[in-house]
Amino acid sequence: MIESEDRSDADAKVVVDGVGKVYNSERQRVRALAGVDFTVADGEFVCLVGPSGCGKTTLFRTIAGLEAPTDGEVRLAGAPVTGPGTDRGMIFQEYGLFPWRTVRGNVAFGLEEQGVPEPDRSQRVEEMLGLVGLGEFAGAYPKELSGGMKQRVGIARALAVDPEILLADEPFGSVDAQTREMLHAELLRIWSETGKTVLFVTHDVEEAVTLADRVVVMAANPGRVNEVVDVDLDRPRERTASGFAEAVERIRTLIGD
Repeated sequence: MIESEDRSDADAKVVVDGVGKVYNSERQRVRALAGVDFTVADGEFVCLVGPSGCGKTTLFRTIAGLEAPTDGEVRLAGAPVTGPGTDRGMIFQEYGLFPWRTVRGNVAFGLEEQGVPEPDRSQRVEEMLGLVGLGEFAGAYPKELSGGMKQRVGIARALAVDPEILLADEPFGSVDAQTREMLHAELLRIWSETGKTVLFVTHDVEEAVTLADRVVVMAANPGRVNEVVDVDLDRPRERTASGFAEAVERIRTLIGD
């Protein structure tokens, strides 16, 4: 069953409350976002989709604390987001690994920045490498890894600091289809094992339906929420199933509207 769903922010981990964003330049004033409202519950997996230019990345950066909203606010566990913080783990399409650091060193970076003592840091890194299945590659450098392995390092690094929420901005957009399917399965396993809250930005509707409990469908000019679609399908989800196709078609129709 696929249905739209509205939820209150009483038990929400993330609340996006009337968020607007305006960019001003000498030539023009552009409203990228207007009145964006939605919530993400504790432990929920939510995907954000929409047409090009709908402000998905701007909204992601606002939730991450990398940009300040012009209007409204984002709240994480009840506290307003005023800048970046270790309560949000971030995964990007570009990997963002330090080429001079080993896999172990990349995963440890955030813990080092937090001043975590070495024994505790090493234990946490080993736990995270085990979680993503890269324990045997702890001493390897990024240039020695495949795209899928690099992205798993990114996931381990993001989770190492034990964030409140995992934010992912089209993280699998640069890998091939087979690797993407493998990473979907890995991410869902990790999400299930850790119970983390996940907000995942994608342009791929099938990817969103594969992963999400709910899909926030955005509209453009200015960027705003068109509808929030609940995806009530058992996991793992088969793309050939009728319910899957129904969800994909509904979301594509909303994007087209």
